[in-house]
Amino acid sequence: MRKLLRENGLSITLFGLFLVFLVAQIFTGWHSYDADQLAHGAQVIGLGSYLTTGHFVEAVFENWESEFLQMASYIVLTVWLVQKGSAESKPLDGDPELDADPRLSDAPADAPGPVRRGGKLLTIYERSLGLAFAILFLLSFGLHAWGGARAYSEEQKQHGEAPVSVDGYMTTSQFWFESFQNWQSEFLAVGSIVVLSIFLRQRGSPESQSVSTPYAKTGT
Repeated sequence: MRKLLRENGLSITLFGLFLVFLVAQIFTGWHSYDADQLAHGAQVIGLGSYLTTGHFVEAVFENWESEFLQMASYIVLTVWLVQKGSAESKPLDGDPELDADPRLSDAPADAPGPVRRGGKLLTIYERSLGLAFAILFLLSFGLHAWGGARAYSEEQKQHGEAPVSVDGYMTTSQFWFESFQNWQSEFLAVGSIVVLSIFLRQRGSPESQSVSTPYAKTGT
């Protein structure tokens, strides 16, 4: 167990925090939703029912969508773009190890299966990280639209107006406002660490240059 925790401490901690904050969001969102229901003279609902409401689904996937968009974009952009002096960038002349084509040399015995097999499987595998985040973004984007349409339709009914379909909701300024308010903040955060890591240091972190590294050195 100690070995497991030591070797996987970062992922266990991060996913543990994710679960803590998700549970906190569920309970606070449920109470917020019920308070709004009472304010409009409607009945409160149970926790299980709340998890199927547009209020919850839209709130969760609106945020997941922006996170996955950020990561997919960053993974792909860093293939071609560099930032002089940043720990988040490849060296200005590229990284021979990262840029190496596995087809040009024999794969070691412990290489991942797709590398050993080659062919179309390798073509997909060598782009699989960016593809995975792009797929997660599209799934979250769709669920944001679905949940948002349900929440928007509930508000429409409360005001005596007609509900909207998912397609109809995606044409509203409300849907794109929800998306853009998160997208811009994600790119601001990533851009900030790219630039701040040029001049600032965090000893012991792989996201930082070593403390004594000159500002002009690019990459870790």
